[in-house]
Amino acid sequence: MFTTNPFAALGGVLSPGVMQGYVVLMILAVVAGTLYDITHKGSARYFFDNWRKSKRTGPRRVEGGEAAAIAVKTALVDVLASGEFCSARRRVAHLLTMYGFVMYVVATAVMVFAYPTVATPAVWPLLWWLGALMVCAGGYWFWFFIRVDVAAEGGSPLRLVRADLFVVSLVVSATLGLIWAALQTTASTGAGVVFGLYIIATTVLFGSVAWSKFAHMFFKPAAALEKRLSAANGSRSNLPAPAARPEQFGTTRKHARHY
Repeated sequence: MFTTNPFAALGGVLSPGVMQGYVVLMILAVVAGTLYDITHKGSARYFFDNWRKSKRTGPRRVEGGEAAAIAVKTALVDVLASGEFCSARRRVAHLLTMYGFVMYVVATAVMVFAYPTVATPAVWPLLWWLGALMVCAGGYWFWFFIRVDVAAEGGSPLRLVRADLFVVSLVVSATLGLIWAALQTTASTGAGVVFGLYIIATTVLFGSVAWSKFAHMFFKPAAALEKRLSAANGSRSNLPAPAARPEQFGTTRKHARHY
């Protein structure tokens, strides 16, 4: 089961061209949604305005060698290790979801485009399964135990807002994909129904980029780099200091009461 290309078994129902066309459409949806996010929300303009302002107001210049070192540190710490998260639990959940998503998407593309037949190297189905399982582990852990309104404020884990669209559609897509692949190996009659739901969830995931937080993954590395460069040139030293925590004044935070 774990070494079988689940998409190759669709050959009797869907041709490789149809599957490849669907993947291309999802890629175009991500590109279009990201461009819409840039133009409609002004995310890119806001970022570049901040960058120019920090360069103009900073008391020192960050030259090429130092800027390159900061860029490398940003890639290693903020991007690859998610260093912006102070909570170890949230960082682990984010890393599981992020790397799982990358493996899940890359393995899907390779199996659909390079090996749309049964003769698929075992490593790609294994990476597909592992990636989807990592997405589910990190996503469900975050959803039920780490979200602020659930973990700290006693909110319902079933409460949905638009900001949850990305993580919910991602976890649902991965979950349905795993169920479909498992049912397919047993020739279950329900495999077709689950596959249809899997396609719907995946379409929502990639088709809702303009309204979800999907596009943020492209802006976060740039924002992290701008933050480090601003700190290096001194422009961030003019910002107010963070507010003191209650324990610094001898008090402790009281948990909200729910009636």
